[in-house]
Amino acid sequence: MALEITDANFDEIVLKSDKPVLVDFWAAWCGPCRMVGPIVDEIHTEYDGKAVVGKVDVDNNQEFAAKYGVRNIPTVLIFKNGEVVDKQVGAAPKKAYTDKIDAAL
Repeated sequence: MALEITDANFDEIVLKSDKPVLVDFWAAWCGPCRMVGPIVDEIHTEYDGKAVVGKVDVDNNQEFAAKYGVRNIPTVLIFKNGEVVDKQVGAAPKKAYTDKIDAAL
């Protein structure tokens, strides 16, 4: 399972990471989010030690979703050195996400 990222731990997990970070902004009621969720969990396992992979439930954690302009979900942001370097809005195939992480490694 991907890490649970909240407003409280976002700085520590995402912005201070020395590895690239994939953050999936999602909600339980979102159909496409339920399609992306298992993909994000797979990526978490495959990139263990190389990248950080986590999810932000936007219903419970709105601060960073608002800060990064997340208006549609699922939105996946790729961070490197605390900065957004790539994004994917809407559901996409696994390769779309892994290509973005690979580019940030």
